[in-house]
Amino acid sequence: MYAVKPTIKAMGDSAVIIKFSESINLKAHLVIKVLSEYLDKRPFAGMIEYVPAFTTITIFYNPLEVMRKNPHDNKDIPFDVVKKKIEDILCNLGSNIEDKPRIVEIPVCYGGEFGPDLKFVAEYNNLTIEEVIDIHSSCENRVYMIGFAPGFPYLAGMSEKIASPRRKTPRLAIPAGSVGIAGNQTGVYPISTPGGWQLIGRTPLQLFRPEDDIPSLLRAGDIVKFKAISRAEYYEIQEAQCRKEGKLKWA
Repeated sequence: MYAVKPTIKAMGDSAVIIKFSESINLKAHLVIKVLSEYLDKRPFAGMIEYVPAFTTITIFYNPLEVMRKNPHDNKDIPFDVVKKKIEDILCNLGSNIEDKPRIVEIPVCYGGEFGPDLKFVAEYNNLTIEEVIDIHSSCENRVYMIGFAPGFPYLAGMSEKIASPRRKTPRLAIPAGSVGIAGNQTGVYPISTPGGWQLIGRTPLQLFRPEDDIPSLLRAGDIVKFKAISRAEYYEIQEAQCRKEGKLKWA
């Protein structure tokens, strides 16, 4: 089981939230990842879905199904039954949790119309544009969760050397594939949405394809590496994407 005992609390009468840490850290992330994989393969009777986050995982369930299909004492309420189920699952996970991330390379064309805020990020951090690109493309960024918009990866691992504040006035529409920075985080917009991140480039890869069996290109646990590409390479990969011959590399 996890070294620090998690807290399990009710969220209304049909969900529980399990908290593994007060701060973002790799150990909590790995337990959440393994628990998610376990629930994918062996959901308990009455479970509807789960939502993993940075330090928590929320599990939604049908109270009537939980009471009807799981053994319990007469005095138990659905939360008691679900809490016991979760405690048993966590005990079965064991303590030796391995980190075997998938490495995903995301090509990015930096600057120009694709990265209108690249100059601001450079000036804000007293760096050259080339230095910002080198730093951003040399970091290993771990996907801690998917949220905000379909397929949007919450990444950790960007160097604080290029950390930058959000824009004072958010844009009403950011093109899909835009790569941005907000605070000490970087991210990629999978679909066109409003947003206030500083845009430094764009990837031709489609991070969210609702027609696919697995619509999100990235998943929690992945390691993302950005690779600088030319404008010509951008359009070449984009054309390949249109032909559904994507050039994503992973290991």
